[in-house]
Parts: sequence; C-alpha cells; structure tokens
Amino acid sequence: MYAILDIETTGGKYNEEGITEIAIYKFDGHEIVDQFSSLVNPEKNIQPFVVNLTGINNKMLYNAPKFYEVAKRIIEITEDCILVAHNAQFDNRILTTEFARLGYSFEKEIVCTVELSKKLLPDLPSYSLGKLVRSLGIPIADRHRAQGDAKATVELFKLLLEKDIKKEIISSIVRKDPKKQLEPKLLDIINTLPTTTGVYYMHRKNGKIIYVGKSKNIRKRIIQHFTNDNKKSKKIQLEVVSVSYEETGNDLIALLKESQEIKTLKPIFNHALKRNIFQSQLYSFYDDNGYLNLKIGKNTEQNSNDNVITTFSNYQQAKNFLYKITDEFQLCQKLNHLEKSESTCFNYGLKTCNGACINKEKVSEYNLRVQKYIEKSSYQFNHMLIIDKGRFLEERSVILIENGIYKGYGFYNLNFQINTPEVLKSIINPMENNRDTQHIIQSYLRKYKVQKIINLE
Repeated sequence: MYAILDIETTGGKYNEEGITEIAIYKFDGHEIVDQFSSLVNPEKNIQPFVVNLTGINNKMLYNAPKFYEVAKRIIEITEDCILVAHNAQFDNRILTTEFARLGYSFEKEIVCTVELSKKLLPDLPSYSLGKLVRSLGIPIADRHRAQGDAKATVELFKLLLEKDIKKEIISSIVRKDPKKQLEPKLLDIINTLPTTTGVYYMHRKNGKIIYVGKSKNIRKRIIQHFTNDNKKSKKIQLEVVSVSYEETGNDLIALLKESQEIKTLKPIFNHALKRNIFQSQLYSFYDDNGYLNLKIGKNTEQNSNDNVITTFSNYQQAKNFLYKITDEFQLCQKLNHLEKSESTCFNYGLKTCNGACINKEKVSEYNLRVQKYIEKSSYQFNHMLIIDKGRFLEERSVILIENGIYKGYGFYNLNFQINTPEVLKSIINPMENNRDTQHIIQSYLRKYKVQKIINLE
C-alpha cells in the first residue's frame, strides 16, 4: 500500500519551514482507496516568493487547523504504507520534523518518483513534476498546490509501475539501506505477497518449511526478514526459495494458527516456539486450613495441573503479575507463596492483608476474593463463540470454546443468513487445545475488542 503525497511549506531556513498545505492519496497499486487534504496553519509567516508560487497567503491559513490537529489523520492514512512523493526526501523530512516537534517518531520507507523517472524514463528534458507529467500526457491542475500535485504524482506513479519491468520500484521499497542489495529471487517472492493479516510459511527448494510466522502485514514482515542483518535472517535468506501464506482476517486467529503450526511442523528456524512459549503457570489449590492458595509452577506436560488459571512466558513475568493481583485483591503474600514466613506476611504489617496468614481472617471471606480474581482471569463464558473480522468485507471469523476448551475456528459469509450457533459450530476447523492457546485467547480478549461474543450456555 502506498501513501502518495505532496506538501506545500512556508519556505525559510532548513528545518524551520512550516506546512501550509498537505494532500495524501492512499493507493493500493491499482486505485485510490482513501484520501486526505487540508490547508494547515503553520503558526509562522509564509515567504513572499512562496506566496507568489502557490497562491497560498497568511490570511487563507488564519482559521486552518494547526498541524497537531491533523496529525492523527496523517498517521491513520499512512499506516502500513510506503511514502511516495516527487522529491520524496523533502516531503519526508518536513513530515518527520513536524512530528518530532510533537514528540512523535514518524518513520516510513520512501519512494521518490524523481529518481524512478530518471531510471525508467531516461533522456527526458526535465524531471520537474510539471514538465514531466506534461511530456507524458498526464493532466495536471492547480500546479504548486498540494492536491493538484499529489493527484498528478498518483498518475505518474501508475505509469512508472507499468514501466517497472525490472522491479526497480519494489527494489527501492525493500532497500532500507541504499547500499543493501537483495537477490532477484527475494524480490520475486516479495512481489507475490499480500499486505493482509495471516500466517506465512518459508520453504526450501525441496518444499520443506523452515520458518513459520504471522503478521498483520505479511509482505512488510517478509521484507523485514529479507533486509535484516542478524544471523538467523541471513541463513533464512540463503535457504528460502518460496513463501506461501494463509490469510486469517484478524490477528487472534493468526496467533492461534501460528502457535499450532510451529508445534506441529517444528521448523528449524523457529527455535523459541518449537517448545512451549509459556514456561510458567499460575494455579490454585486449597491448603490444610481451607484457604485457597495461588502458586507459580513450571508449565510442562508432566506438571500439568487441572486448576491452572493462566500461563506466562517466564517466571519473573508470573511473579510480577502475582504481586500485582495480590495487592489488587488484598490477598496474602504467604498464601500466594511470594514469601516464606512462620508467622504473618509482610502485607499484614501494612494492613493490606487481613490475617489469612495466621488464620485470623474467615476462610469464606478470603476465598471469595480469590475466586473473584479467578473468574476475572477465566473465559467470559465456558461455552461461547468469538465473532470477529474475516478475510474480506462480507466475511466473519468464528472461534469456538466448549467447556472452557478451545475447539477451533472457521469463517462464514454474511450473505448467508447464519443465525444459529449450531450452524456456526458446523463450520469449525478442529484445532488443538493447550495452555498456549488458552493464554493467547485470554490475553487477546483482555487487550482487544472483538466484534461479538455469543454465550452458548
């Protein structure tokens, strides 16, 4: 996806210019899918020669939004996009500087249509935007105004894409470092990949999968693999001959599918996920006095516990979390096995523990608070369907939980009137349930919203 833009400025000293007008067209390689344009109050005077060139004067900008008021929209429309502009270094520098003034790091890969035109359309008399597009028969209106120049750049970029038989454009996109060159095979692979959410598989020549990953933008993630200089990335670059993928429509299904595929396929370059990625677990049990205890243990098949509440990547993460919920629910550090003591726990002295450590608090009152935490950490319902975005506009995804167990996922089309859970359950692709999948789903539902959760109870 590309964000093709043009910016007009006040002129003035280097890096002291202010934006007076901006226009951005979001372009998917075939058509414009979104657009934004606005005058901008630069909070400084425009240089006289710029007024003569653009026709934009200080009076016109008096009631225009300031940059911070349009910054969010600029971030939204350029998200996951390559910036394309005529003399892109200038436009990118101006945007980067303006965002830096707001304390925001605006970093984008850029493509310059001046440089591309010189490579793909050599020997033209001029590469200024006005003269270039006229020589190519591209209409241009409102020259030296952001919207007119940006629209002309869109048409120029379309033409350059057609002329790009040697993939010069894709080369410039993946070349973060101008000195870095990618092998043609890697460029060919990138050019076949979508910018959608899903799981991708890297293959050797014999078809064997050597790496599995997931991303909200598959093409962008593969570009990162192919341009990174770390040891693993270099080995992948040498061995990979093709990349296949499966679109999932949303990140939750991508996470679940990635986890299962890595455990099943055990690709040689997925060192971390071939083993259980959640090494520690928090579980509950009743002690001899009837109090409900919480304790951290290792998350292994041999040490599987029916009363596991949730899992963590490592022991320290689990310990930090247990301290947090101990304070939040006024629990006892001794009963949560965060400290060893023959008498009271540390929190009792601070009056944040009510004395369960010395059998002073009623068992029923203490256990009630522990149960409140456990309920908060469990699935919302034991039997439910999680409905979210599908792979295209008319599609939805569904994840099935039965008896607190993840059963699998599926997709259905909104054009078909599927109104009953029984019909939805029939389209589920069976998947393996384990501690990792439980953690992925619980963590995701705590952090993000899904379109709908249907209670099957």
